[in-house]
Amino acid sequence: MFSLSTSLQPQVTVQLSHLINALHSLTGSLSSNTSVNHKHRENTPEQDLNSTESSLTLRDLGLTDLGVGQLDALVEKLLPSVSQQDLNSQLRTEPNIWRTSYLSSDSFFHNKHGFSRMGGVSPVFSRQNKSPLQTLCTDLQYLPLLVPNRGFKTLKSKTRRLQGGFDSSAEPEGFTPSFMKGLLTRDKGPDVETLDKLLKNKNIPDGQHDAFKTGFAEGFLKAQALTQRTQESLRRMRLILLVLLLLGLYGLSKTPFLSVRFRTTSGLDSAVDPVQMKNVTFEHVKGVEEAKNELQEVVEFLRNPQKFTVLGGKLPKGILLVGPPGTGKTLLARAVAGEADVPFYYASGSEFDEMFVGVGASRIRNLFREAKANAPCVIFIDELDSVGGKRIESPMHPYSRQTINQLLAEMDGFKPNEGVIIIGATNFPEALDTALIRPGRFDMQVTVPRPDVKGRTEILKWYLKKIKVDSAVQADVIARGTVGFSGAELENLVNQAALRAAVDGKDMVTMKELEFAKDKILMGPERKSAEIDQKNKEITAYHESGHAIIAYYTKDAMPINKATIMPRGPTLGHVSMLPENDRWSETRAQLLAQMDVSMGGRVAEELIFGSEYITTGASSDFDSATKIAKMMVTRFGMSEKLGVMTYADLTKQSPETQAAIEHEVRILLRDSYERAKVILKYRAKEHKNLAEALLRYETLDAKEIQLVLEGKTLDGHGR
Repeated sequence: MFSLSTSLQPQVTVQLSHLINALHSLTGSLSSNTSVNHKHRENTPEQDLNSTESSLTLRDLGLTDLGVGQLDALVEKLLPSVSQQDLNSQLRTEPNIWRTSYLSSDSFFHNKHGFSRMGGVSPVFSRQNKSPLQTLCTDLQYLPLLVPNRGFKTLKSKTRRLQGGFDSSAEPEGFTPSFMKGLLTRDKGPDVETLDKLLKNKNIPDGQHDAFKTGFAEGFLKAQALTQRTQESLRRMRLILLVLLLLGLYGLSKTPFLSVRFRTTSGLDSAVDPVQMKNVTFEHVKGVEEAKNELQEVVEFLRNPQKFTVLGGKLPKGILLVGPPGTGKTLLARAVAGEADVPFYYASGSEFDEMFVGVGASRIRNLFREAKANAPCVIFIDELDSVGGKRIESPMHPYSRQTINQLLAEMDGFKPNEGVIIIGATNFPEALDTALIRPGRFDMQVTVPRPDVKGRTEILKWYLKKIKVDSAVQADVIARGTVGFSGAELENLVNQAALRAAVDGKDMVTMKELEFAKDKILMGPERKSAEIDQKNKEITAYHESGHAIIAYYTKDAMPINKATIMPRGPTLGHVSMLPENDRWSETRAQLLAQMDVSMGGRVAEELIFGSEYITTGASSDFDSATKIAKMMVTRFGMSEKLGVMTYADLTKQSPETQAAIEHEVRILLRDSYERAKVILKYRAKEHKNLAEALLRYETLDAKEIQLVLEGKTLDGHGR
């Protein structure tokens, strides 16, 4: 602002631009100056804020009473003139003031790039009209070099641009930078109506303005509260999702969470926690007395290691249990730990086999590290062949040997392994790597065979104690008829008998249920639904009676256990034999007796129904008879013509030798058939009685068969 004070009238305060416009009138007459100002205002856009200012004259400022001399003095005082000589002298004396100039160009483009655009400057960034001070100084020739040129203005707001008459859409394409376009277009949304304007536009009566404002305020507050609650719910949901994501990621790497369970493969959690086997001892192991005796040494070492180390001896580091499935290898290992009362570490060979390289070896290290920390103890590795198989060089699996190499190093490496007994179990010892079974590792091999008749009897008695059983049950009889059964199969037999007794509604298990379970395991379930006509039943009865007659009247044949014509599995009937003891070897007479019993079925069909009505039911009998005859000739050396010589591969023998073997086999089978025919012809009456009893009762045990063959009736025998 500029202040002008005189003694003739009060102080007047006006804007500098108004004063400059008034002084500008000194270049002409007062009237002509007034007309010029009007023309200048007409050429200026009405929207320009700078042109909206009213132009004041000397009369408006109260300066009309001043004379011309006084006005010249006033102008000289306000805008002093400087001659060229004075100007040069002043520039020389004070060069730092006037030679240093900070001038802005007329446009943003010129200020940025150093040259003006061809065709003019954009009206948005430049002033087309000079300022009043510039115009006055140019016309009066006052200080033209000392006026700072500040023609460029920064970007105006949208409202001021519109009021100034500038439209950014008129800007040539490609001139405005991309960031400036964003600034120009970011606030192009619709103008927000004020509350008063809204009341006017909606034509709301004056009496309802307060109610409208109150309702508007309440709605605004409710909407704000609803928005706040929504935002809080979203924040809580994001937090819950983040926590669930973190828990899921943690569960993938360490432990299972939520209901998703993933098995980790880091190898760090693979160590097995020790188990105390106090409730398992050698008393629970039946039928493998030799294996228990060998393992007793290990138990003594774990109980009293000084007993062995005082003499300088060392117990074997590893014990390999070898035997068929179900013979009790795992039970033996648990009994060793239970007898010695030491920690028992159990691991399966498949647990060390993973798809990731190094996991198996890491788990081996962890297992042995924990075992050494808790020595003395027992490590039991079941199914050892899956981890200790023979090492091969395979380009498909270049890292497959890391696990077994680590196992070999842990068992007999540079680090001592005192107090840790490793017990391995396998069904295929031939598949193990030779380095694993050498002395110093698994240097003690214990065979766990199938139990003999004595062992089967002990096992049956052990499991029969766990169920309600009839006192008349003879475990030794069941044991004699279960040749080749393992301990697991005998347990299954007792369980099947208990289930059968429960189905029949009995209070206890009898021999009948045990026999039923044995037949079911050996030959399959009964086929009671099979509809067999009377003719086929009669043929089956005479067929099975023929087997029973030959077995009963042949000296070296095995005793009969029972005969039945009840369909079971693939057969329509069968006769089961019951050896008195396990046969470790068989004589020539016993082999011939077995062949004769096999021929009895076909011979019976031929004698009773004629050669034209023989059936295919004897096919399995001929298979067993032919197998026995061929073994006698080729392996047992029981042929006078071929001598004591074995013929393992008949395809490698000469045609003459093959013909001789076939001839000897035919002779043995033919002689057996004739011997069976002689017995059945001689015992035709007994044969008929036994067949009729089978047709009537379907199943006969050994005592009932004996009564029938002696000519006695079965009515007084519980029938």
